[in-house]
Amino acid sequence: MTALIPGAEPWSHIGTSAHGALVLHGFTGNPGSMRGVAEALAAAGYHVEMPLLPGHGTTVADMLPTRWADWSAAAEAAYGTLAARVDKVVVVGLSMGGALTLRIGADHPEVAGLVCINPATQPQAPEVVEMLQGMIDAGTDIIPAIGSDIADPDAHESAYDGTPLAPLLSLVNDGLAPLGAEYAGMRQPLLLLSSPQDHVVEPAQGDYLAANYGGPVERISLDRSYHVATQDYDKDLVFESTVAFANRVTA
Repeated sequence: MTALIPGAEPWSHIGTSAHGALVLHGFTGNPGSMRGVAEALAAAGYHVEMPLLPGHGTTVADMLPTRWADWSAAAEAAYGTLAARVDKVVVVGLSMGGALTLRIGADHPEVAGLVCINPATQPQAPEVVEMLQGMIDAGTDIIPAIGSDIADPDAHESAYDGTPLAPLLSLVNDGLAPLGAEYAGMRQPLLLLSSPQDHVVEPAQGDYLAANYGGPVERISLDRSYHVATQDYDKDLVFESTVAFANRVTA
């Protein structure tokens, strides 16, 4: 078995309140990018489940055979574990973790609230999908990395140094394409944290979610941060606003 990247360990925390938070990392990332969020929620009394998604946290080769169905199943399993021991659950996710957060919310109307940090929300244009499929067909498995998009030069995300194409295509086709139809019917309060300077997920994806979401939306702009805002200059704003939102929707 491949060794875990230091800091990539999953985390399960028994809280002091009757509420819980499911915390989900992004594509090619690992729980290290979300640890600050998880610890802030734990400090506020929440039970926390922060899974390591299949194929993540080791080497990019381990991710090649994994697909959306694997990651969404892991998120669903962690949700079930958490929901069994608390009254109310808030789900928090970054990037692809934001897409998984929306998937859990769509499948579980009983979720108290959703927090999406620079989430992936929309399918890609057909020409982009065709281009990715063409690269795969031509024998390209991995392209350059998308990780560690952070403005703060002293911060680093321990994400993979490459982007696996077949899993990326699965995220787009199996994850995001069906998800778009769910937003209008969703009613949970949503906290949407968006970086105007995001070099991984275009900020328009957050705009799309806000415009199409059926429930109340609170939006905060992370003006000093890039994509991995949970490790960037605005991280304290992310932590504080997430806990304040969770406290409101579980009250």
